[in-house]
Amino acid sequence: MRPLRIGLFTDTFLPDQNGIVTSVGLLSDELRRLGHHVDVVAPDFPEHVDTRPDVRRVESIRYMFLPTYRLAWPTRKNFEQKYDLVHTHTPLTLGLAGMRLARKWDVPHVATYHTHLEAYTHYVPGLTAVQQATGLVTRAVGHLYGRAAAVIAPTPGMLDVLRDLKVRNPVVIPTSVDPAVLHAAPDVESPWPAGTRRMLTVGRLAKEKRFDHVLDTVAGLPDAHLVILGEGPEREHLEAHAERLGIAHRVTFLGVKPWTQIGAYYRLAELFLFASDTETQGLVLQEAQLMGVPVVAVGARGTLSGVAHERSGYLVAPGDVNGLIAHAHHILGDPHVWARLSAGARAFGHTTTPAGVAQQVLEVYAEALNLPREVTFPAEAGLPGHPRNTLAYDR
Repeated sequence: MRPLRIGLFTDTFLPDQNGIVTSVGLLSDELRRLGHHVDVVAPDFPEHVDTRPDVRRVESIRYMFLPTYRLAWPTRKNFEQKYDLVHTHTPLTLGLAGMRLARKWDVPHVATYHTHLEAYTHYVPGLTAVQQATGLVTRAVGHLYGRAAAVIAPTPGMLDVLRDLKVRNPVVIPTSVDPAVLHAAPDVESPWPAGTRRMLTVGRLAKEKRFDHVLDTVAGLPDAHLVILGEGPEREHLEAHAERLGIAHRVTFLGVKPWTQIGAYYRLAELFLFASDTETQGLVLQEAQLMGVPVVAVGARGTLSGVAHERSGYLVAPGDVNGLIAHAHHILGDPHVWARLSAGARAFGHTTTPAGVAQQVLEVYAEALNLPREVTFPAEAGLPGHPRNTLAYDR
C-alpha cells in the first residue's frame, strides 16, 4: 500500500490566472495533503519564479495568437518519471503529451473538459471556417476525450456536449474555489467613485466572454459604475465600445490582480455581472457568491448550474441585455431584495469545497485504476474536520 504518483498536465498555469489554474492548483493542494505525490506539468514562463513545490515546467514558446500565453514544447527528457495516473486539463501540447505518455506507460488517462473548445476556434486564423465546413475540431476533440479512461465535466450543462462527442459515461464534478483565500484578501482602496452603485465583472477580456454585453447593461443603469478585473485581446475594443456608449467615465479597467487580492474587490462590490455564454462552469460566479455578491448572468451551458436563479441572483437568455438591465435594477433598487440574494449567494457559493472535490476526483482515479473501494491511506493523510479518504493504492 502506498500513495499515488499523479501527473496533472495543463497548458495554462501560474502566473496565468483563470479557472483552469485555480482548479488545478486547488486539486494538487488537496491531493498532496492526502499523502499523494503530485506534479503539475505546465509551460515555463521565463520571468516567473515558482514558489509551489509541485510544479514541473516544460520549455515553451510565446503563442503568436495569444501573446500572454505560452505554448509548451515537450521533449522526451521532460518525462523520464513515470506516473501511476495522468490527469489532463487542456487539449493542447501538454494535454496531448499526457495522453501519449499514459498510453506509452500503460496507465490510466483521466481528462477534465474545462473548455468548450468549439467556441474558441477564432483564436487560430481560418479554423472557424474549417470547423463549420468539416467539423474538424469536434471530431478531433471527440477522438481525444473518447479514448480517456474517464472524463470529468464541471457542470451538468456540459454532459450533452460530451455525449455528442461520443464520450461514454462522463462524470460531473464541480470545480472548487477556496473561500479562505478570498476572505483573507487584505482591504484595498475602492476603485468605485463615491455615490455610485458598485458593479463588478471578472475574466479574460476575450470575444467569447461577451463583455460588450456587460457594457451595454451598464449603459442602461445611469447610477452604476463598472469595475473590470482582467486582461486580454479585446481590451482596446471594449474601451472603444465604452466610448461609443458614452459610459467610458463609468467604467474602470483594473487589469489583472493577484489571486490573493481579488476577494477584496468582491467584498466591496454590490452586484456581479456576467454575460459569457460559452462557460463550462464560470468560477468567477462561484467566487462572487462565496463573498455574498448577488449575480446577474447569462444562463447557458455551465452557468445554468452556477447560479441559484431567484435565490442567489438571476439568469437570462444569451444576448438578453434588457433582462440583465431589469434584474440589476431590481436588485439594486430594493435593499430587502439585495439582502435576501446576498445571503442566498453566500449559502450557494459554499456548496462545494476543495476537500470535497478532491475526494470525488479520487473516486474517479480509483475506478480508472481498478482499485478496491475500501482501503485506507496513511494516517497522516487525514484532513482535520473531514473524514479520511477510504480510497487507496494497493498493489
